[in-house]
Amino acid sequence: MSAKTTVVFSTKGGVGKTFVALNLAVKMALKRRKVLLLDFDLQASQDLARTANIKVEKSIVDVLSDKDALENAEAIVQSCSKHSCGMHFLPCVTHVDQVPLIEQDKIILFFKKVEPMYDFIFVDGGKVFNETLITVFDQSNLILLAATPDVLAVFQAKRCLNVLESLHFPNHIVKLVLNRSQSRGGVAWQEVRAALPCEIFAQIPSDGRAVGLSLNRGVPCVLDAPDSAATEALDKISEKLIKEAVFVQGTEVARVRTTTGPGQEENFWEKLGISEKISGSKEILSAVHEDDEIIKLKQAVHDKLVDRLNLSTITTEALRDPVQAKRIRESTQKVVSDLLAEEAGAVISSHEERRRLVKEIVDETLGLGPLEEFLADPEITDIMVNNKDELYVEKKGRIFLTNKKFISNGQIRAIIERIIAPLGRRIDESVPMVDARLPDGSRINAIIPPLSLKGPMLTIRKFAQDRITVEDLLHVHHSISQPMVDFLKACVASRKNIIVSGGTGSGKTTLLNVISSFIPDGERILTIEDAAELKLRQRHWGRLESRPPNVEGRGAITIRDLFINSLRMRPDRIIIGECRGSEVLDMLQAMNTGHDGSMTTIHANSTRDVLVRMSSLILLSGMDLPLKAIYEMISTAIDIVVQISRFSDGSRRITGITEITGLTKEREVDMKDIFVFSHKGIGEGGKIEGEYKATGLVPSCFDDFIKRGIEISQDIFKA
Repeated sequence: MSAKTTVVFSTKGGVGKTFVALNLAVKMALKRRKVLLLDFDLQASQDLARTANIKVEKSIVDVLSDKDALENAEAIVQSCSKHSCGMHFLPCVTHVDQVPLIEQDKIILFFKKVEPMYDFIFVDGGKVFNETLITVFDQSNLILLAATPDVLAVFQAKRCLNVLESLHFPNHIVKLVLNRSQSRGGVAWQEVRAALPCEIFAQIPSDGRAVGLSLNRGVPCVLDAPDSAATEALDKISEKLIKEAVFVQGTEVARVRTTTGPGQEENFWEKLGISEKISGSKEILSAVHEDDEIIKLKQAVHDKLVDRLNLSTITTEALRDPVQAKRIRESTQKVVSDLLAEEAGAVISSHEERRRLVKEIVDETLGLGPLEEFLADPEITDIMVNNKDELYVEKKGRIFLTNKKFISNGQIRAIIERIIAPLGRRIDESVPMVDARLPDGSRINAIIPPLSLKGPMLTIRKFAQDRITVEDLLHVHHSISQPMVDFLKACVASRKNIIVSGGTGSGKTTLLNVISSFIPDGERILTIEDAAELKLRQRHWGRLESRPPNVEGRGAITIRDLFINSLRMRPDRIIIGECRGSEVLDMLQAMNTGHDGSMTTIHANSTRDVLVRMSSLILLSGMDLPLKAIYEMISTAIDIVVQISRFSDGSRRITGITEITGLTKEREVDMKDIFVFSHKGIGEGGKIEGEYKATGLVPSCFDDFIKRGIEISQDIFKA
């Protein structure tokens, strides 16, 4: 036996919610059903007891504070007051001082304990939406919204329905009880029905004499006036509750999460479902199993949603319009709430879980699905989708597998197309790769079968909303030392050509942003990038971005094309986001012909590897040049190489600043380290330990600093 729980509720006083709850409970008890009546009207904690003339000794709060009673359902029953009709009664609190002692988790536990002991539980829900009431709603099988046929009561009923809808309760769990219906001067029930998106479950006629006398005597109306019209209506309601399938089953859907780390870190992982333990964990296997069940539920809802909403008529343009998008999203949420209850076969008895599932299904239908939360989180820098079952994110330099999943590989494909369609791009078997920039500056790369074997793959490098400053590198990330900053500032001021090198995701672009901030305001700067990521602070700044070919393979504008054109735009400095092809040769030639102070980044694992990388790019571009000629070009064009690396703890540090001083006797490029990072080992928590050191070598450009009047102490170069 498991009790059917009915909550009677209204935000308007005087509509009869207490009257309905009490008399239905008594009527059920008279029909020899085991009945529990609960009073959750926290603002009028004694009214129901006085109306029924019941002496109260304990409250739910008292019971929940007793460990023995909490463990033993029989003890809870013994704590209840008993009415002469056989009904049991228990208020939530006996006085307002107990309200702060209510614990939502214990309320849920209380319902689980008493449900097997009764046939019916009736709850007077009070007239204020609060966390306690919502918790009670979550445990209910039916919500009876009490109203009277007047304009104000109907307005308040509509407000209640809107709130319940926002909590994602399905429409069929909420029904209207129209009290004092057919009263003189009242609104016709047909008008009430037309004004509310809710079934009128029952009508209780106006019977002021019988109801008034019963209230004054402290005797429920069904006992005091058994032949009255009100009692007859209440009897019909009780029969409907017994015979008709009006109750909605409740169920629990809880996703197992694996968490990691103490304090706030755990909240982050728990919220987003991220796990550091990728293999060999029972928790992970449990989470995957739970997710599979949820995915089946989502898939069933989504299949019906396609038919119910006719999603094919919802255009990308409509979703980009804020007003239309909001309207579409709200209507979709209503349908999803109902479908979720239909497919689960019950109402999910947790408003947090309902809200999460509805949001996820709507996101999957109209938005970017599991990506939405990660895109909104400012601490996540990269999102990597390998297939429908594998979604990784990077946070604070470390990569984690999440427990989020896509419904299918088809959903990933739909999300990719949803992202790139507004950009005028397409992806299909003839164009199975796409590289693009989102409106917020984030960079996206997508690749689909047959090139990716396990399903569509998607990578998003999020565009940081806040500029990282040199102070952040110094004091927050500890990526650089003050002497290194002073030296780089002097190099920029004296118009040295600088290359930032590092591996993928090491922070090259971020470092280039910081170094470029040292450029004096007023100089004309041109930046050239594949996907615009640089964010300069200077006023005189022109941005150029390359363009991929169109669907016919024409119209491409490369970095090299833009660079050649930029030389005609009278730049003081040229900054290339990344040299990865033949533009390397053009960049070296420009640096050798008067465009001093230019900067770029390049993929390389060390400052020495920069030479190999640049030489390879020049030779691969088709230029048949001898290595000695290439080295001579490099030695005269580039002044400083800054190496940045990402370590195993996720930190990014500048591991070397090297000066190119010319050619050796063997006609090879002469490189001298000015600063290095001395790696000492791994400390507590896997943190990399080490220090920044000067090598003791005074750079040859120091004399140039003096000549230009740049103030910098020679002491910073002491070992």
